[in-house]
Amino acid sequence: MTAPVLEIAGLSVTYPLADGRTVDAVQQASLTVEAGQVHALVGESGAGKTTIGNAVLGLLDPPGRITAGSIRVTGVEIDPATGRGPGIRLGRDIGAVFQDPMTSLNPLFTIESQLTETLRCHKGLSRHAARAEAIGLLQAVGIPEPERRLAHYPHQLSGGQRQRVVIAAALSCQPRLVVADEPTTALDVSIQAQILDLLRRLCDERGIGILLVTHNMGVVASIADQVSIMQGGRIVEQGPVGRVLIAPQAPYSQALIGAVPRIDRRLPRFPVPGGETEAAVTARHALSQRPAPDVPTQSAPEAADAAPPPLLSVERLVVEYRGGGWLPGMRGQPFRAVDDVSFTVRQGEVFGLVGESGCGKTTIANVVAGLIKPSSGRLRYAGLAIAGQGASARTTPMRRAIQMVFQDPYSSLNPRLRVGLILAEPVLFYRLATTPADAAADVADLLVAVGLEQDAAARFPHTFSGGQRQRLSIARALGAAPRLLVCDEPTSSLDVSVQAQLLNLLQDLRAATGLTLLLISHDLAVIRQMCDRVAVMQSGRIVEEASAEALFTTPTHPYTQRLLSLVPGLESLAKRGLAPVSGGAQ
Repeated sequence: MTAPVLEIAGLSVTYPLADGRTVDAVQQASLTVEAGQVHALVGESGAGKTTIGNAVLGLLDPPGRITAGSIRVTGVEIDPATGRGPGIRLGRDIGAVFQDPMTSLNPLFTIESQLTETLRCHKGLSRHAARAEAIGLLQAVGIPEPERRLAHYPHQLSGGQRQRVVIAAALSCQPRLVVADEPTTALDVSIQAQILDLLRRLCDERGIGILLVTHNMGVVASIADQVSIMQGGRIVEQGPVGRVLIAPQAPYSQALIGAVPRIDRRLPRFPVPGGETEAAVTARHALSQRPAPDVPTQSAPEAADAAPPPLLSVERLVVEYRGGGWLPGMRGQPFRAVDDVSFTVRQGEVFGLVGESGCGKTTIANVVAGLIKPSSGRLRYAGLAIAGQGASARTTPMRRAIQMVFQDPYSSLNPRLRVGLILAEPVLFYRLATTPADAAADVADLLVAVGLEQDAAARFPHTFSGGQRQRLSIARALGAAPRLLVCDEPTSSLDVSVQAQLLNLLQDLRAATGLTLLLISHDLAVIRQMCDRVAVMQSGRIVEEASAEALFTTPTHPYTQRLLSLVPGLESLAKRGLAPVSGGAQ
């Protein structure tokens, strides 16, 4: 009988603390991944999912250590310190796809250099053969113009494109086992569908086993064969994906699956597993009472009966990036990332921007936040012209009024500062608190409001999971008490329960303070639940704009129709013949 590609038995991982206590990140976890099988590991942020993946790869962060159990790959026990065993090599026999693509790629080397290095090292290919295979890998993961993209550096690709490069590198040597930690987190639905089809095909055709760490239940339903649900470092339920997702037995599993956002209709509020604490509700109320920034509402006198201007108005916005050449003075063809885009965002509404990776959504967000200057077009905030103004040229009230939550929580938090100082900085800078004690009280409210403990203020960002870091990024943006919050994929790295908490938080703040949101997301179910109006972008242009209800029930543009048809949901189980699903979630 052939041994499983991965067999974990009684695994326990412990992290000692400075005060002598210990944190049991994983407790007595056991699971197997057979050849040709996808085993999904699901749970809340901090449940221990990524710790198990890192233990398999020999990448546990010190001082974390395995205190019990064993890990075997194709029947060979591996050294937990290195991820190696007799005849087992990382990169060749075990592939890895990490949650954050920007930190997985070396910013100093081109995509070609990083892909061909693996191929030449493990497969002994010539430079020419390795380049040809690298082009094929980029084509397989859906990157357009692969020959041109090989010459690019990681920062020249969008977040979704970088993740596809990481997946291509992990699959380059046809490993027996792939540990994939949130491999579709940064991907839009169309590319996500391509990647899921690719992973499923590799399992079926080549017998690759995949340990899939994810918080996306739609992805689990679309691709997984087995699923393990974790809570507090323990596996609380395990079994075939059809049985666990349709008829979960553990109360925690039932609550977690019930919190999955739906795309078929809008819910008045997201259900949260375990409910919401009274402290969180109190903290949100305290945040809603802080004064709004004092920004004029018009640039010129208007008639007394004139309607107030939109909070944000974007008119014929164009953003071009100048192409470079190999020699000084040479210029390549300019790239138009945003092409004649116009839309308005009214006070108190949630306006959604959706589209494939690289379509220009984040570029628009950066223009609104003042991080880049447009090539042409007009941008107005509450009637005031702000197009062409970088953040440094804007008034202090204007900078405070427009805050941004970035897609990548790893690089948007200062690793040298404790969380308390990170969150207190905007509170003190904008004089929302005049004493350190008042600032500390605001920081405590921010932490509790986003579902973290108050003692998190004493820790550094690297001690938190990816989802917890994203909660900190949202808390920091809310610390300035903005009127317009620009959210670039704010829930992309969050599990469904924490996502439900944060979306409820944004809805509460919106109801209490009139907070306005420009929400960018590839998760169409989140857009469906949160947004009043939605614009769909393709290749730098808006191809359809409508109310959320109209867009999701009767889309008119073929591109919108295609995007909606690709959204993964629990109904994918019926399509795979694993379980009958009638109605149901998502």
